[in-house]
Amino acid sequence: MGSRIHVVGGGVIGLACAWELSRNGHVVTVLAPAPGRDGASWVAAGMLAPVTEAQFGESALTALLVEGAARWPAFAAALEAASGHDVGYDTTGTVTVALDASDRASLDDLLAYQHRLGLEAHRRSASECRGLVPALSPALRGGIEVPGDHQVDNRALLGALAEACRAGGVTFVEGSVAALDDGPTLVLANGRRLGADHVVLAAGTGLGAIDGLAGAGLPSLRPVKGHILRLGTPDAASPVPLLARTVRGLVHGRSVYLVPRRDGSVVVGATVEERGTDTAVRAGAVHELLCDARAIVPGVDELELLEAATGLRPATPDNTPRIGWTALAGVVAAVGHYRNGILLAPLTAAAVADLVGRHPVAPLIADLAPA
Repeated sequence: MGSRIHVVGGGVIGLACAWELSRNGHVVTVLAPAPGRDGASWVAAGMLAPVTEAQFGESALTALLVEGAARWPAFAAALEAASGHDVGYDTTGTVTVALDASDRASLDDLLAYQHRLGLEAHRRSASECRGLVPALSPALRGGIEVPGDHQVDNRALLGALAEACRAGGVTFVEGSVAALDDGPTLVLANGRRLGADHVVLAAGTGLGAIDGLAGAGLPSLRPVKGHILRLGTPDAASPVPLLARTVRGLVHGRSVYLVPRRDGSVVVGATVEERGTDTAVRAGAVHELLCDARAIVPGVDELELLEAATGLRPATPDNTPRIGWTALAGVVAAVGHYRNGILLAPLTAAAVADLVGRHPVAPLIADLAPA
């Protein structure tokens, strides 16, 4: 029989770890205030974008993202089989476009960097971009086609993970964890104590509210706020899709993306704001996202504003997650995934299962251990 494992956190990282651990024969409990709707996962866009997320000076993180993306085809197939639910995994590819000459120059610099890292990306003229995405504005200055950057429906994914966990015998306890004691033992906000063989910390920005982690060796996590919008058609039953693939853009230096869903809706995001724990939806941020989105895809004007929401991404000082044993006995961390939690969920879950099972992990993962 496997170990008794408590997973703290009900977002995509926590649920993916719980499912993978249950598949490895462990007795798993997930502790979270609202499993499946916790943290930033619920308001994410679901992009699986190791190439378009490549940032200057973060080549090691990019290598991790590329490895994470490679895990997705098998992960999606196994999850759909286990849950009976479609997760909306889409491999159509992504087009990144530039609105003005300065944006075009920035994309050319980015393309050169992507090529130096050995990533697949192709320069496209404005007409070629419109051939790939007819809804694009004729005012654009061209862009980059990235066939390997895909997407998944984040909310369908969370629902499938929760269902697969239940089918695999995972127990859910709705509530907040107040502290971690030796043992390891979790202390809930209501005073209840739960002992385990191992604890997996996957609570995102909620980790800061848990006492007893001072000696774990974890980095400080900062919440990075993001606004996101969901737009839809008047008749959701028979939508005429505006987009058939993900579009990312630079609009006078600002980043924006539009991610189509199979029901005809479009996810527009996302701001990057250092505002502490503020989660209020601000009119100015919504206005900016809509203006930038319509600058590259004018047809968004005809869609309904279905939702405006915010989330807090958990970021480490270097934006790289920490996955591995902490300095506390029996406690594993899977934290700090920032903008890449959904992309890295399969890789993180497999790594956590390997760690608990005392199996070797890949060097990319070993380098991320908090301890």
